[in-house]
Amino acid sequence: MDEIARCSWKGMGDPLYTKYHDEEWGVPQHDNIKLFEALILDGSQAGLSWITILKKREHYRLAFDGFDPYKMADYDEKKISELMNYPGIVRNRLKIDAAITGAKKFMEITKEYGSFDKFIWSFVQYSPIVNQWKYQKEVPASTRESEAMSAELRRRGFKFVGPTICYAFMQGVGMVNDHLVGCFRHDQIQ
Repeated sequence: MDEIARCSWKGMGDPLYTKYHDEEWGVPQHDNIKLFEALILDGSQAGLSWITILKKREHYRLAFDGFDPYKMADYDEKKISELMNYPGIVRNRLKIDAAITGAKKFMEITKEYGSFDKFIWSFVQYSPIVNQWKYQKEVPASTRESEAMSAELRRRGFKFVGPTICYAFMQGVGMVNDHLVGCFRHDQIQ
């Protein structure tokens, strides 16, 4: 029996979810493409559970050309139609359009800031926020930082980037360490 102390997420018994928690969630990410992927996937999660998107992640990577924003920005109606018929992803036209728009906006930000990483990490002053939550119920759904990120991304034309989605993104890419203090990963990823 696995006796490792972990965060108390619902659904943690799923091996894919456990692997994500143990190896990815909360680890500071600075790769521009992986940050873009995470933002798009978190937006795709709107109204769904994270495990649903996590199980479809490899399909998303195939369907969206490895989340290459330079390819995605050129998607036309033919490609959108293919995506709408791709069974491995959430086939929601608004979310697909949001991903394509996001790719275009990603390129604008990269040109302006030199990297998406530099822009996105500015919301936490380039250093992870390390929280000290004991219980899952203490973890907020959004914060001042995620509200600021949401407002700026929306101002720039991104969609599906509300404060809760932005906070989930921040947690996932390690801008925030929200592993519970009793979780073995809390201290490991600092």
